[in-house]
Amino acid sequence: MLLAVGPGDGDRSDRLAETVIEVAKPADATVVLAHVFTSSEYDDVLDRLEFDPDVDEIDPDAVAARHATIHDLEGVLDEHDVDYAIRGAVGEHGPTIVDLAASVGADRVVVGGRRRSPTGKAVFGSTAQEVLLSAPCPVTFVRHDDAA
Repeated sequence: MLLAVGPGDGDRSDRLAETVIEVAKPADATVVLAHVFTSSEYDDVLDRLEFDPDVDEIDPDAVAARHATIHDLEGVLDEHDVDYAIRGAVGEHGPTIVDLAASVGADRVVVGGRRRSPTGKAVFGSTAQEVLLSAPCPVTFVRHDDAA
């Protein structure tokens, strides 16, 4: 199972974790916590997390492992004894999530998102929509409730 998180998922990490645990724990599945960064997001995170390119090995997996949302999810998965691995990737969110799902052999992808108008999707695109339409396996969409 692949749980894809991005920059906007910090506020919904609890709901994402609940959804993943509900499926992964009974199936004794391993969850791949995947954080996908665009190139500019990746550069910003490298600066924020104070990676030193002269000293540190800069690998998207290592960058993802140091991200707050991944830490939050790790804690919840540890509490529930759910095995996990961490993967990071740099690229456009939707296609890169689809590629990660294929490369890890995921049998399910879990993504979060919010309700968007048809115009919003047409103008700005939708990562969740891209994943729903292109993933090599079933996708579970966890909607963020903006009213909460």
